[in-house]
Amino acid sequence: MSPVNEPPDRVEATDLFATLPPEWPLDPLPAIRAELQARGETMVVLDDDPTGTQTVHGVPVLTHWTQDLLRRELASGPAAIFLLTNSRSLARADAEAINREIGSALAAAGRATGRRCVVISRGDSTLRGHYPAETDALAEGLGTPVDATLLIPAFISGGRYTIGNVHYAAEGTGLVPAARTPFARDPAFGYCNSDLAAWVEEKSEGRIPAATVRSISLETIRGGGPDRVAAALMGLDRGSVCVVNAASERDLTVAALGALRAEAGGKRLLYRTAASFVRARAGLAARPLLTAADLPMPREGSGLIVVGSYVSSTSSQVAVLRESGRVATIEVAVERLLSSATRAEEIARVAGLADAALRRGEDTAVITSRALMAGNDAADSLTIGRMVSASLVAIVRAIPTRPRYLLAKGGITSSDLATAGLGVTRAMVLGQIVPGVSVWQLGPESRFPNLPYIVFPGNVGLPRTLLDMVIALRAAE
Repeated sequence: MSPVNEPPDRVEATDLFATLPPEWPLDPLPAIRAELQARGETMVVLDDDPTGTQTVHGVPVLTHWTQDLLRRELASGPAAIFLLTNSRSLARADAEAINREIGSALAAAGRATGRRCVVISRGDSTLRGHYPAETDALAEGLGTPVDATLLIPAFISGGRYTIGNVHYAAEGTGLVPAARTPFARDPAFGYCNSDLAAWVEEKSEGRIPAATVRSISLETIRGGGPDRVAAALMGLDRGSVCVVNAASERDLTVAALGALRAEAGGKRLLYRTAASFVRARAGLAARPLLTAADLPMPREGSGLIVVGSYVSSTSSQVAVLRESGRVATIEVAVERLLSSATRAEEIARVAGLADAALRRGEDTAVITSRALMAGNDAADSLTIGRMVSASLVAIVRAIPTRPRYLLAKGGITSSDLATAGLGVTRAMVLGQIVPGVSVWQLGPESRFPNLPYIVFPGNVGLPRTLLDMVIALRAAE
């Protein structure tokens, strides 16, 4: 599909922001909290990798979702829970099946407990993932008609903004349309449109024409506030897809309160969003960043860093980490992982070197070789990614030494390490250690109970961010 309505390849952020109306002057958070308290509902976030927790704190993460487990969780009356699906690593049919299964289990658990649930499908802020397949399957599983699906990919702390229905990513002082970034060249989830109405048509393979996609503009959000947003949402036709523009956290809280009011008016909404809207919809205020002293880890020992992400920002951070000489760096030869003849030998080699370095008290980084091994098509590329991730899991499982902390770089990497590598069933999000990077405390059922687990998205951070974090964690000894 050829791109439609593409803006210039780059605009200066200050120039574009200067054209926008002033923000809505009233803070919607107190009204959101009052509304949520009165409603007594649970916000359930289906996260296609663990990075969606990057804006919240004090929220549990579950890696399983049987009806019994969800019923017990809902019965405790939580304001929010995350369900870690890791669906971005799966083939589309498998991702659909998981969403359908969770929707059905949630509906049954909600009926059994009398607890109302509002459901968010949390996807990548750079538009990679199984959309609209996941939201379609989720709606089917929930079994009740959805009036509209809201598309809200803005992730403010990560420099992702939606302005004039165009999704932008910050690069230095500029804003680059999302389709002009390396993320749009993802071998499994690539796209060519930054205009979100055209992107919806592209991703739905024409089933949802761009002309039918509605939007809530910044003029509506900033000029009319929550009531105007609610009125616009109430006017949506059944089955609509609606883009919500946002260039600040205030825009998202205004949109969240407007959505709450539309729901109170009888509108049933489903959400496909990035992480920023999750915090707004939950009524959570930003909290100070965690420091190394806040983490439940011993003063002695060493950290384990596992890097699977291949995006350019991760590779830049890896280069800086290596050049610093502050960590023992062990490179995993990916081409050896892809051959059944050499996979076991490579896993054993890396695990042995990593364990020896940890026992010497060295912070240790296990890093996949940086050449991206892409398949012949999207399905083939996902298969390769799953094979590499499974091998990283096998490496971590073969390391007997408990680290002070474990840092996983990359969404699929961090998901698979948590579930398959560490046996996590339930964890608690403590908060963020740098913007966009969450720290979990693992549950007692995990391989390393109470271990600080740092979920570091591949596309977050400046070149020195990873190194600076390792230095700060070492200084806390």
